[in-house]
Amino acid sequence: MTTPLPLQKTGALAQRIHTAGFSGMLFTEGGRTAYLNVAAAALGAPGLHLSTGVAVAFPRSPFVSASTAWELQEASGGQFRLGLGTQVKTHVVRRYGVAFDRPGPRLRDYVLAVKACFRAFRGAPLEHHGEFYDLSFITPQWSPGSIEAPDPKVDVAAVNPWMLRMAGEVADGVHVHPIGEPGYLRRHVLPQVAAGAKKVGRKASEIDLIVPVMTIVGDTDAERHADREHARMMLSFYGSTPNYSFIWDEAGFEGTTARIREKQKVGDFAGMAAQITDEHLRVFTAEATWDGLADELITRFHGLSQRLVLYNAVINPERLERYGQVAQQVIARTQ
Repeated sequence: MTTPLPLQKTGALAQRIHTAGFSGMLFTEGGRTAYLNVAAAALGAPGLHLSTGVAVAFPRSPFVSASTAWELQEASGGQFRLGLGTQVKTHVVRRYGVAFDRPGPRLRDYVLAVKACFRAFRGAPLEHHGEFYDLSFITPQWSPGSIEAPDPKVDVAAVNPWMLRMAGEVADGVHVHPIGEPGYLRRHVLPQVAAGAKKVGRKASEIDLIVPVMTIVGDTDAERHADREHARMMLSFYGSTPNYSFIWDEAGFEGTTARIREKQKVGDFAGMAAQITDEHLRVFTAEATWDGLADELITRFHGLSQRLVLYNAVINPERLERYGQVAQQVIARTQ
C-alpha cells in the first residue's frame, strides 16, 4: 500500500517494489489521484498487479471511471483492478461538491453502470438504467474500443453488513478496512459476502478479499517500538469513526470509539493514540521478528484473504527489501 507520489517518482518506486519481490501495489487516494500513479507504475514496472485502493467513486461519472480503468487495464497488460469507495459525506459534499444521498445503493448502481460500460467498449449497446445512473448513448468515436486483456475487476470498499452483501452481489472483490482483524473477517465479511453472492447465484469464491495488514516487525523490542507507535496513531485515527465502533466492541474493546472521540474533540492527538493499548495491538496488528513475520501473516489470514496488502511497508524505505522478502515467503508458502 502506498499513497500516490509526484508522478516523476512513481516509476522508480514501482521498479524497486517489483525488484524487491512484491506482487503488486495498491494506491490509496488522498491529495493526489490514484489513477495517474497507477499509470506511471504500469509503465515503469510492467508485470506488477496494480489497484486503486480505493478511488472515490461519486465525483466521477461511471463512464469516466470505466474508461480510465479500461486504459489502465490495457497499459498494465491485464493486471489492473478498479477499487471504488464512497468516502464520507463531508468529503463528497463539501470537498468534491457532489451528492451523497443513499451512498450504498448509489455505489451498487455505480458498479453495475461501470460494468455496462465495459460491455459497450467491446461493441455491445450501452444500456444501463438504474436508480441513480442512466447510460444509453455511445458512438465509436467516444469508445476506447476493445482490448486484448479481460475486463478489469471492480472491487468496492465495504465495512457494514449491507455493503458487504452488496459486494457479494455485484463486485469482484472487497477492500476490507485496515481495522478488519481476523475475527471481524470471520464474523461479518465472509458470511455477508457469501450471503450476497448466494442471492444472485454466484459462488462466494468469485469475490476476492483484499486485506490490509498493519505490521509491527523487528528483531528487538527497540526496533519494533516505532511500528507500535505508528500503529497506535493510525488505529486511533480509524477508531474515531462512529460507524466502525462495532468492530472494536465485538473484538472485546467496547467503548474504544467513544474514548477516542473524547480526546479528538479537544485536539488531543497523543491522547487519541494512548487509547490504543497493547491489547488492541495484539488483535489489530501482526507482530513478529523478521524471520517470523511470514508465518505470523499466514497463521492470521490463511483462508481469510486472497490478497494481503502490507499497510506500512513503504513508510521506512530502508526496510522495503526486507518486506519484499517476507512477501516472497508468503507467496511461496501459500501457492
